[in-house]
Amino acid sequence: MSAALEVRGLRISFDEKPVVDDVSFTVERGECIAIVGESGAGKSLTARALLGLTPAGAEVSVDALDVDGTDAAELSEHAWRDIRGIRIGLVSQDALVSLDPLRRIGAEVAEPLLLHRLVRGRAAQAARVRELLARVWMPDADRRARQHPHELSGGLRQRALIASALAAAPTVLVADEPTTALDATVQARILGLLREITDAGTALVFISHDFAAVRRIADRVLVMRGGVVVESGPVAEVLENPRHEYTRQLIAATIHEPRTSIPAESAPLLIADEVSRSFDSVPAVVEASFTVKDGQTLGIVGESGSGKTTLARLIVGVDAPDSGTLRWTGARRVQLVHQNPLGAFDPRWTIGRSLREGLEAGGVPRAQRAARVAQLLAEVDLAPELAERRPSALSGGQRQRAAIARALAADPEVLVLDEPVSALDPSVRERVLRLLARLQQERELTMILVSHDLDVVGAVADEVLVMQDGRIVEQGTTADVFAAPQHPFTRELLDANGPVSP
Repeated sequence: MSAALEVRGLRISFDEKPVVDDVSFTVERGECIAIVGESGAGKSLTARALLGLTPAGAEVSVDALDVDGTDAAELSEHAWRDIRGIRIGLVSQDALVSLDPLRRIGAEVAEPLLLHRLVRGRAAQAARVRELLARVWMPDADRRARQHPHELSGGLRQRALIASALAAAPTVLVADEPTTALDATVQARILGLLREITDAGTALVFISHDFAAVRRIADRVLVMRGGVVVESGPVAEVLENPRHEYTRQLIAATIHEPRTSIPAESAPLLIADEVSRSFDSVPAVVEASFTVKDGQTLGIVGESGSGKTTLARLIVGVDAPDSGTLRWTGARRVQLVHQNPLGAFDPRWTIGRSLREGLEAGGVPRAQRAARVAQLLAEVDLAPELAERRPSALSGGQRQRAAIARALAADPEVLVLDEPVSALDPSVRERVLRLLARLQQERELTMILVSHDLDVVGAVADEVLVMQDGRIVEQGTTADVFAAPQHPFTRELLDANGPVSP
């Protein structure tokens, strides 16, 4: 029996510059092959070429492309529409963008059924939509089918997108970074669902920059760098005995050993006593009590909606609690580093202008600001000429470092970081984490790190708070909490970082 998907000699260029060069692989029914690499490796372009969806201006050639027995190498756009959805389906990274904001979830899931005329009548359509939503473990499927995408959480939107991709029962499913922005427990459920779909006979192409996710779901892996496959093989073989230096670097960047040392005692810097905050009578933080110690790093972990970002905003002072107290020991300069630096910077301003604004707010005289901008950029390992660029002209890692530089412009004693590395590639994330460790030591900073990534928090935090539904359900030294979690939710979070059960 032929493979569900075969691609040989795929090449993609822009203006005669190759970005994907001679990529070849096959995927059998019931098999998951992962394509990994950092931004710019060519993995997403490769994925989209499998569905005839490369962007305008791309020059695409392929020696062979067989999709479920169909020769797709020379298909017209009209012919592609006949096989997309029913022979090969796509699950994109950003469900909020991929789902039509004006359509209800049920209509979105039903679209492939209607396009390929697979059901007749409203009753049959509604029943099939309910069945698909149930298959992706969508809670309260009837109500969710009537809702719009913005009314669903990130994890529920991703499930709706998978349900839509499965609607016409395609032989091949391409999942492009489907779990990047999801919390650990939600990510574990989505990976488990994709593995279950694969085990039922679907051929899965899983695109990711996360080796930890690949380790948990894939049978074979291709490692891409600069448009070229530099290593491939069974997952266990590649991850346990990587031959290429680049593969070794990627794997090392995804593995952090949890801190086992117990932090030395230091004086409390911030004391929170039964702090609560609600929005429209819905509690976001409920009676939170904790202490932040001088010179240490406190990690705050939990799923989306657990209250961790609201708690960070209360700590910074951009929001105030409804009840309870946050008491600093003395006057403290506190700065926030946002999760999305592209949204945090004024897109019309250069990075230099944004840094000068921060220096002005910190009381630095005008005559000294140009020199201080250069010093700040050097401190976060950015070249001085990047001061003349706008945020959109920087890479994700450069923008994050620029955001840290702007926070440092006010010479803070406390740095609050809200998901500072969640959207970064492994090696870029590693460089930012090393940068934060160095800055903490050199500037004697106290840091509060908000994250859904237990691997990162375990590696950098001295103490950790675990939040669920607005409450702190567990807290203590990182060593104690990670080694012997007491609360069921903490155990669930830690278990979510393990392998997907067969």
